[in-house]
Amino acid sequence: MAKPAITATLGVVRQALATSLFQRSSDTEGKRAVLSYPIKKLVPDAKGKVRYRFVVDAGPDPITGKRKQVTRTFGTLREAKAEYASIVHRRYEAERAPLSQVTVDEWLDQWLSMKAEDLEESTAYSYTMTLARVRGRLGRIRLQDLTEDHVEAWMRWALQEGRVRRGKTGTGLGATSVEMSLARLKEALDRAVTRGLVEVNVAREVTVPRRARKAERRAREAVPPWSVTEVRAFVRAIAGDRLQAPFLLALMGLRPAEICGMRWADVDLDEATVSITNTRTVMGNDIVVEKDAKSLAGERQLPLPAPVAAALTAFRADQAAEKTAAGQGYEDSGYVLVDARGRALNGRQLRERAYKVMDRSGLRRVRLYDARASCLTYLANHGVPDHLLARWAGHADIRTTKRWYVKPDVDDLRPAADTWGGLASGSAPVHEENVRCGSVNG
Repeated sequence: MAKPAITATLGVVRQALATSLFQRSSDTEGKRAVLSYPIKKLVPDAKGKVRYRFVVDAGPDPITGKRKQVTRTFGTLREAKAEYASIVHRRYEAERAPLSQVTVDEWLDQWLSMKAEDLEESTAYSYTMTLARVRGRLGRIRLQDLTEDHVEAWMRWALQEGRVRRGKTGTGLGATSVEMSLARLKEALDRAVTRGLVEVNVAREVTVPRRARKAERRAREAVPPWSVTEVRAFVRAIAGDRLQAPFLLALMGLRPAEICGMRWADVDLDEATVSITNTRTVMGNDIVVEKDAKSLAGERQLPLPAPVAAALTAFRADQAAEKTAAGQGYEDSGYVLVDARGRALNGRQLRERAYKVMDRSGLRRVRLYDARASCLTYLANHGVPDHLLARWAGHADIRTTKRWYVKPDVDDLRPAADTWGGLASGSAPVHEENVRCGSVNG
């Protein structure tokens, strides 16, 4: 979560909510005003982590009119105080401003506050960052003055020069990024219509041009996932690497967040299985969010192929030796993916280490996440039934697996060409000779 401007926010809160936020306490000099935060320090959880929680009145529900209370939990007192002040400030601003004067910025603040109750922390952060692309050019416009032309002009600007971070500043954002921002803006404006703040959703008919979407699809297709040959080359390149086991888990099709959240308690080396129940992701550049698996289907148990089980066994032995060498300086976090001092690594660190291996071995750079496509394509090509393929991927619907992760290349299609040859020649091919077999260790 991005840290708000605490000082400025508290200044407004002090002026607006003196009665509700201040209490009197005595000291040796008499009475003085003290800012009170109703933040509770929770007892340490099973991992020894202390958290801070508060419940705050977020104002009336725009549909029912009933007062709403929201609960927030944070890893540090500073973050809890900042969010508490931010919520109270937004409530105060919403109650103070006449509806006719509400700006796009102010409405998006209110809408995000409403949505945050039903969203995962990482999803709420994604919404905030996605709408940040809109605020710079549309935020100061009164909500009732916003027109379709405003939104259309923003969309074209974003496609041409809307990038402000990552990559070359001033270049265009990708079509998918612009579509995501438009989708959130449309959702927020739909709620404004329901609440009676505006009569129509002026963004409803604004869409990213088909030409831009097609260009982005071509660019993505220009970087296909690794072929079988490239996967095997990577397997050879990571032999003996300290992170060989986590890399092999990625080649098994596990999401990077699942690898980062995996604990040794989830690994049964005797039975050669691993349970996927926990994920760890990074918000922004430095805030790590830990939560359950992505979905109910994402919670699954997988058998470990022999090369992966062997690599995990070796990795566990290495960590035991590192713990002995580090002594009291070792952080026994319980995670599988840790550095030599036991500190949990995140997805960005895993990805950067993988890129170094790719560069050193002359392999084509691909996202580590795309190893899922290489894995699932290989399994599909070699006859794994659809229901098992979806289970392996952690998907509830096989259509998701096939649409986004099964990506056959020209070599995968050669058996089909051989089969067609039987049609032309009149002799059926010997299918057994056309099936390519193999495993992660060749």
